[in-house]
Amino acid sequence: MGVFIIAEAGVNHNGSLKLAKKLVDEAKNAGVDCIKFQTFIAENIVSKTAVKAEYQKQNTNNSCESQYNMLKKLELSFSDFIELNNYCKAKNIQFLSTAFDFESIDFLSSLDMNVWKIPSGEITNLPYLIKIANLGKDVIISTGMSTMEDIQNALSVLKTNGAGNITVLHCTTEYPAPFADVNLKAMLTIKDKFDVNIGYSDHTKGIEIPISAVALGATVIEKHFTLDKNMQGPDHKASLEPHELKKMVESIRNVESALGDGIKKLAESEKKNISVARKSIIAKRDIKKGEIFTQENLTVKRPGNGISPMKWFEILGQKAIKDFKEDELIEI
Repeated sequence: MGVFIIAEAGVNHNGSLKLAKKLVDEAKNAGVDCIKFQTFIAENIVSKTAVKAEYQKQNTNNSCESQYNMLKKLELSFSDFIELNNYCKAKNIQFLSTAFDFESIDFLSSLDMNVWKIPSGEITNLPYLIKIANLGKDVIISTGMSTMEDIQNALSVLKTNGAGNITVLHCTTEYPAPFADVNLKAMLTIKDKFDVNIGYSDHTKGIEIPISAVALGATVIEKHFTLDKNMQGPDHKASLEPHELKKMVESIRNVESALGDGIKKLAESEKKNISVARKSIIAKRDIKKGEIFTQENLTVKRPGNGISPMKWFEILGQKAIKDFKEDELIEI
């Protein structure tokens, strides 16, 4: 199986089922494996007085609005998600949604998702981790804002409570994340320390970093996308538009193909170029039959379909078996 690419629609539907379906269409067109949404009941996950993050204030142009009021407008109903799940099946793209509260976990469990995504904000939520693990499904967990100890504790809880295969995504929780804060090599540290499948959840601008993550060994890539970066909402500006998402997928598939099997060998496509690019031992000047080969009458030039220059010292001192013209390939 290749790199599993998740198009993170999140709440970029702005609370509209119609826009959510358009996001499904665009994700399918881009060639991703999966589209992911966020399922929550606002009053279950945030107090009515909680303030918004700085990026949320900037991206919604409303610094006075509470986080609760913002999220309430971004909710989709459970019936909306049932329809979205069916729509994804019809479009032959995997449906996934992150649950942010217990009621949403119970609901999504009824949709029989075969993998569960744990967001960075829940990595220290012990009851949540236990409930997800108890489902016995495969888990993808993001690690934004986390220390190695946080990751170790979460993995211990998941493993001891019945989770299936676990993939850990390196992540920097800022929107957009500064390149200098990405620390992509930490993904490899996670792999070495915990012996897990690794991936990368990206919040940077552009597509270079997720492509680089694949080159480093990421098996899962998650990337926010939107229909239009200029739409009002907390995550649009740090998301890819459809044409960018498609380019990212194409680039990842190219890198994935280029990584190969790690065995150094001749590629079929390059074999025809050996005689053109390599060199052979040839006559530097006219040579008579019986003449001794020396550094004065031999040289090395293209093409490479004669005696290899690696046999230079084997040829020196031998006698010419026939007359050779200048630039003629030497034979013995």
